[in-house]
Amino acid sequence: MFDKILIANRGEIAIRVIRACKELGIKTVAVCSEIDQDALHVLFADERVCVGPADNSLSYRNIPNIVSAASVTGASAIHPGYGFLAENPRFAEIVESCGIKFIGPDHATISDMGDKARAKELMIKAGVPVVPGSQGLLPDDDAEVTRIARDVGYPLMVKASAGGGGRGMRVVTDENKLIDSVNAARKEALGAFGDGSVYLERFFALSRHVEIQVIADHYGNCVHLGERDCSVQRRNQKLIEESPSPIVTPELRKKMGDAALKAARGVNYKNAGTVEFLVDLEGNFYFIEMNTRIQVEHPVTEMVTGVDLIKEQIRVAAGEKLSFTQEQVKFNGHAIECRINAEDPRTFMPSPGIISWYHPPGGPGVRVDSAAYTNYAVPPQYDSMVAKVIVHGDTRDEAIAKMHRALEETVLDGIRTTIPLYLDILRDPVFQSGRYTTRYLEEFFARQREQELAAALEPIEANAAPARKGPRKPAAKSSAKKRPRPAV
Repeated sequence: MFDKILIANRGEIAIRVIRACKELGIKTVAVCSEIDQDALHVLFADERVCVGPADNSLSYRNIPNIVSAASVTGASAIHPGYGFLAENPRFAEIVESCGIKFIGPDHATISDMGDKARAKELMIKAGVPVVPGSQGLLPDDDAEVTRIARDVGYPLMVKASAGGGGRGMRVVTDENKLIDSVNAARKEALGAFGDGSVYLERFFALSRHVEIQVIADHYGNCVHLGERDCSVQRRNQKLIEESPSPIVTPELRKKMGDAALKAARGVNYKNAGTVEFLVDLEGNFYFIEMNTRIQVEHPVTEMVTGVDLIKEQIRVAAGEKLSFTQEQVKFNGHAIECRINAEDPRTFMPSPGIISWYHPPGGPGVRVDSAAYTNYAVPPQYDSMVAKVIVHGDTRDEAIAKMHRALEETVLDGIRTTIPLYLDILRDPVFQSGRYTTRYLEEFFARQREQELAAALEPIEANAAPARKGPRKPAAKSSAKKRPRPAV
């Protein structure tokens, strides 16, 4: 087992890894930027190293500085968390070349799965169903792109090969918008990932986003831990996740789990990863991508399986066998996670600032993963998520009720958050029914606007109602002569 681990991240995921390390008796090293020196993960770690200024490209994405910090402090392993360098194959390769263990898959696997077109080829080879689309990356020839799009069929989606998090993606409904959308996606992808390569996939307007958690060791053992439903999204950014999915039957879970294991074994995967699928209304599922890291939403899987995924990641990286078999994975109850972002709940504009009072929720079956505290300054330079509230109940209805209660208890004064939006969603009959798709949020906002318009019109209609009651009396005849209208 490792004696010391450096966490190459910040915020709640850094704290989550520190907690797992402490329970395993492992010392921790926190890295931070100049503006994060009073952050909670820095205060909780055994050692701290400032790796650069606020700009994450000069600090949390600064490979030489982070590797140097690990070497100087004597860390024998690096946990990348999610985001920043977690899926950077060059980082993983450099870490390993320096004799430090990277807690995740090897750099070749990260590279293959990070290239979405390459990943699709490997999944086809492994026998995993994939979304119909272009064969490889799109050429620079507009006429050829148009021909390929016709073969794929509309509506379709332009996707960045090196992308993620909803960036470098465009939905195209007709040929007139194709080239502009492709060019826009290329530009966005180039700016976000340094790679403007894109490809096409058929777009399913009514579908679910369901992912399977997998983990594999170095001895040929590979298991899945069921699914998470991530269909409540805004611009392909997940907001609410739950496990199990309301639409996944035991039979479908078995099929999707087997496909996820095929995907992992097909690329000789090691450590924790997530295979993401699109599920259509008929129950057909298609591979979207594989995330070669721990996911933001991993707690819902931990809540329903009882498996500590971070500890398991560390054990696997240390050369230990998985501590459980597929047969030992049991699913208990229902879990839901809400990502609490420092954003305006209606416009989603960032709301950085100082948290004047922080009070997290509690009670049976409530978990909070957060780096927030009273008087903490939420910086504008990083991701806006300030907390994750996760609940567990015996049933989905109980979990929804528990989440509603937990969010009502949560206090984050001084900044605006997405909590009011989540409270509205939890009360929504469509969400409560579980029969929603990835278009849910868009449709939810449309219903809200209709309700707000109806409420605004109600007093106007009420005032006009007496004039409409009963038969209308004929107007009294006037004896006055009508004045001629002036000429215009």
